[in-house]
Amino acid sequence: MGCVSTITHDNWPKQGSWIGRRTEVCFHYNTEHTVMGTIVRDDHEDPFLTVIQLDDDRYVLGSECQHSPTPQADEK
Repeated sequence: MGCVSTITHDNWPKQGSWIGRRTEVCFHYNTEHTVMGTIVRDDHEDPFLTVIQLDDDRYVLGSECQHSPTPQADEK
């Protein structure tokens, strides 16, 4: 277990703009087998975690996979 200065009972790391964004996820760089997910955490300060909820309800860290956010409607 550990302690992170940006996480307390009433404090959370600053979050980036990718929260809620859809992303395509693959594992071991195998782009022939991808799954879709939604970014649910996007830390912009310590501990700098990205957490993705896959469509099958599993959760993975950004460091455990490769992912590419899909374009948002206003980016098309």
